[in-house]
Amino acid sequence: MYKDNIQLYRYRAEVLKSLSHPVRLAIVDYLTDSEKCVCDIVDYLEEKQSSVSRHLAILRGSGIVETRKEGLQVYYSLNTPCVNVFLNCVDRIIKERHEEKSKVLDNM
Repeated sequence: MYKDNIQLYRYRAEVLKSLSHPVRLAIVDYLTDSEKCVCDIVDYLEEKQSSVSRHLAILRGSGIVETRKEGLQVYYSLNTPCVNVFLNCVDRIIKERHEEKSKVLDNM
Protein backbone atom coordinates (compact mmCIF):
# COMPACT_ATOMS: atom_id res chain seq x y z
CA MET A 1 0.00 0.00 0.00
CA TYR A 2 2.83 2.40 0.85
CA LYS A 3 4.38 2.02 -2.59
CA ASP A 4 1.04 2.77 -4.24
CA ASN A 5 0.97 6.15 -2.49
CA ILE A 6 4.66 7.06 -2.49
CA GLN A 7 4.24 9.94 -4.93
CA LEU A 8 1.44 11.41 -2.82
CA TYR A 9 3.68 11.23 0.25
CA ARG A 10 6.47 12.93 -1.66
CA TYR A 11 4.14 15.77 -2.68
CA ARG A 12 2.94 16.14 0.90
CA ALA A 13 6.52 16.21 2.16
CA GLU A 14 7.36 18.93 -0.37
CA VAL A 15 4.53 21.14 0.90
CA LEU A 16 5.40 20.50 4.55
CA LYS A 17 9.08 21.16 3.87
CA SER A 18 8.17 24.54 2.36
CA LEU A 19 6.47 25.43 5.65
CA SER A 20 9.33 24.22 7.83
CA HIS A 21 10.99 27.56 8.45
CA PRO A 22 9.94 30.23 10.99
CA VAL A 23 10.16 33.05 8.43
CA ARG A 24 7.90 31.20 5.99
CA LEU A 25 5.41 30.48 8.77
CA ALA A 26 5.43 34.19 9.66
CA ILE A 27 4.75 35.04 6.02
CA VAL A 28 1.78 32.67 5.93
CA ASP A 29 0.40 34.24 9.13
CA TYR A 30 0.90 37.74 7.75
CA LEU A 31 -0.96 36.88 4.55
CA THR A 32 -3.93 35.40 6.41
CA ASP A 33 -6.14 38.47 6.20
CA SER A 34 -5.23 39.92 2.82
CA GLU A 35 -2.68 40.11 0.06
CA LYS A 36 0.45 42.13 0.73
CA CYS A 37 3.13 43.65 -1.45
CA VAL A 38 6.68 42.43 -1.04
CA CYS A 39 7.70 45.75 0.50
CA ASP A 40 5.12 45.29 3.30
CA ILE A 41 6.28 41.73 3.93
CA VAL A 42 9.90 42.87 4.14
CA ASP A 43 8.96 45.65 6.59
CA TYR A 44 6.87 43.28 8.70
CA LEU A 45 9.59 40.65 8.93
CA GLU A 46 12.46 43.13 9.31
CA GLU A 47 14.51 40.88 7.03
CA LYS A 48 16.54 41.62 3.92
CA GLN A 49 14.59 41.76 0.66
CA SER A 50 16.73 39.01 -0.85
CA SER A 51 15.99 36.67 2.05
CA VAL A 52 12.25 37.38 1.94
CA SER A 53 12.19 36.88 -1.82
CA ARG A 54 13.88 33.49 -1.43
CA HIS A 55 11.30 32.39 1.16
CA LEU A 56 8.43 33.65 -0.99
CA ALA A 57 9.80 31.72 -3.97
CA ILE A 58 9.77 28.51 -1.92
CA LEU A 59 6.18 29.12 -0.80
CA ARG A 60 5.16 29.94 -4.35
CA GLY A 61 6.90 26.86 -5.73
CA SER A 62 4.92 24.61 -3.42
CA GLY A 63 1.63 26.33 -4.30
CA ILE A 64 0.99 27.90 -0.91
CA VAL A 65 1.12 31.50 -2.16
CA GLU A 66 0.34 33.15 -5.46
CA THR A 67 1.34 36.48 -6.95
CA ARG A 68 -0.31 39.37 -8.69
CA LYS A 69 1.64 42.14 -10.35
CA GLU A 70 0.41 45.72 -10.39
CA GLY A 71 2.83 48.08 -12.09
CA LEU A 72 6.18 47.55 -10.42
CA GLN A 73 4.64 46.07 -7.26
CA VAL A 74 4.26 42.32 -6.71
CA TYR A 75 1.50 41.26 -4.35
CA TYR A 76 1.39 37.92 -2.56
CA SER A 77 -1.65 36.14 -1.18
CA LEU A 78 -2.44 32.70 0.14
CA ASN A 79 -3.34 30.39 -2.70
CA THR A 80 -4.57 27.85 -0.18
CA PRO A 81 -6.15 29.55 2.85
CA CYS A 82 -6.82 26.10 4.31
CA VAL A 83 -3.15 26.09 5.35
CA ASN A 84 -4.33 28.17 8.33
CA VAL A 85 -6.59 25.30 9.43
CA PHE A 86 -3.57 23.02 9.37
CA LEU A 87 -1.49 25.51 11.35
CA ASN A 88 -4.29 25.86 13.91
CA CYS A 89 -4.11 22.08 14.30
CA VAL A 90 -0.34 22.33 14.81
CA ASP A 91 -0.91 25.01 17.47
CA ARG A 92 -3.35 22.69 19.23
CA ILE A 93 -0.76 19.90 19.27
CA ILE A 94 1.81 22.30 20.76
CA LYS A 95 -0.65 23.44 23.43
CA GLU A 96 -1.61 19.87 24.36
CA ARG A 97 2.04 18.83 24.60
CA HIS A 98 2.76 21.84 26.81
CA GLU A 99 -0.18 20.96 29.07
CA GLU A 100 1.04 17.36 29.38
CA LYS A 101 4.54 18.53 30.32
CA SER A 102 3.10 20.98 32.85
CA LYS A 103 1.09 18.19 34.50
CA VAL A 104 4.17 16.02 34.84
CA LEU A 105 6.18 18.87 36.33
CA ASP A 106 3.36 19.78 38.73
CA ASN A 107 3.35 16.22 40.08
CA MET A 108 7.06 16.33 40.94
